[in-house]
Amino acid sequence: MSFPLLTATAVLPAVGAIATAAVPAARRTAAKWLALLVSLATLGLAATVLVRFDPDGDRYQLTESHAWIKEFGVRYELGVDGIAVALLALTALLIPFIILAGWHDADPLETKSSRWRPTQGFFALILAVEAMVIISFEATDVFVFYIFFEAMLIPMYFLIGGFGDRAHAGTDENASAQRSYAAVKFLLYNLVGGLIMLAAVIGLYVVAGTFSLQEIASARADGSLDMATNTERLLFLGFFFAFAVKAPLWPLHTWLPNAMGESTAPVAVLITAVVDKVGTFAMLRFCLGLFPEASDWATPVVLVLALISIIYGALLAVGQRDIKRLVAYASISHFGFIILGIFAMTSQGQSGATLYMVNHGISTAALMLVAGFLISRRGSRLIADYGGVQKVAPVLAGTFLIGGLATLSLPGLAPFVSEFLVLVGAFARYPVVGIIATVGIVLAALYTLVLYQRTMTGPVKAEVSAMPDLRVRELVVVAPLIVLLIGLGVYPKPLTDLVNPAVEHTMSDVQKHDPKPDVEAAK
Repeated sequence: MSFPLLTATAVLPAVGAIATAAVPAARRTAAKWLALLVSLATLGLAATVLVRFDPDGDRYQLTESHAWIKEFGVRYELGVDGIAVALLALTALLIPFIILAGWHDADPLETKSSRWRPTQGFFALILAVEAMVIISFEATDVFVFYIFFEAMLIPMYFLIGGFGDRAHAGTDENASAQRSYAAVKFLLYNLVGGLIMLAAVIGLYVVAGTFSLQEIASARADGSLDMATNTERLLFLGFFFAFAVKAPLWPLHTWLPNAMGESTAPVAVLITAVVDKVGTFAMLRFCLGLFPEASDWATPVVLVLALISIIYGALLAVGQRDIKRLVAYASISHFGFIILGIFAMTSQGQSGATLYMVNHGISTAALMLVAGFLISRRGSRLIADYGGVQKVAPVLAGTFLIGGLATLSLPGLAPFVSEFLVLVGAFARYPVVGIIATVGIVLAALYTLVLYQRTMTGPVKAEVSAMPDLRVRELVVVAPLIVLLIGLGVYPKPLTDLVNPAVEHTMSDVQKHDPKPDVEAAK
């Protein structure tokens, strides 16, 4: 029996979470180092998965399959395609940086009105989220996926509500109330989506007699499974609703600005760069894979919602006064691009959407973590409280600028390739949609450059005149992300070679082919 590599990749952070939580209260530093070492070991396993995966091989590789709940046809089935491998690698890569960036975020507070912050719990929860996200990317049994898709809400709830941002305007009581509101809103939105999905999961089993993606695909291929049109569409809506909440897609997005605004910067990165990717990934694997006809039927409405997300998110980002909420609304706009690429039903669009998931994760991590370092120095999230930072902390300002330029998809940085492919793919099948989506690019340039101008340039405000530049630990967090943004922007081929074969399988699932260019019209 071969070594269960995929199981090990998910189990290691889960065991690490338990071990970190069990570290004695007085040994906070030991808990931090343990969590970091576990995350690095998980990264090593993820790198092994990446090396062993053959993009030109079988669709699902490194597969594991074991009987679990025989009475209900549930099997413990794991397997990865190129899309899952890319997102698994992204998750494993970001977690060590998230832990390093949040090194002091859960240290005990001195104020009498504040509760003690259990450091061990903070890092244990981060590792628990990593384990659940990884197995969500690996699961090829719908029921197994559903369990961990929902279970990750619990540690995220405690990370948002229990370890909020210290740079909060107002009293400690007010800050605590807003954190609780954000955490509850996050939980309720996602639980409602999950409950609707549960009904669809049960309905799928009733229709197909199995939860296995591969068995359902085989039954479709040989004609033994033929869903009624209305049934397939209802099941699609149940799955899509849950994924649209997680993604998040307008109008189900309103939990995200609250959650990111009230979280610490590393937890905000965990939300939007890691957890939310499960939603868009699941649209590719489950919505398009299980319900191809219904996906085609819903495409016009989904494209309209994606366009609204792109424009609406960018417009609200332009008007924000809070740095973290600005990044949150920018992420809503970016997720609109990802969903646009998925439902454009072209190979360029879906390849671009997958690359966008990876590159958005890296760029948002870079921007938000540097913003977190900035906020921790000044003690404020308000843009108006800054000015002239580049004169006193040039390295901080420079890395903030690169993160911002990546957010607006500047050519030469990784997100540009993703956004370009999404727009090309959308324009090939839906030219009007592609043209409207480009408005989001203009707005992204506006909110990013205005943010940089107001915080980093101009006269030095007295409150930032003594601000220190990035420290060694902070440079260790940011520098690799900047290198990745530039490297994947200049040479994205390794990533495209990894995901393109998986995209071809998805296009085959929905029985779509790329539109042929209209040569006569181009003359």
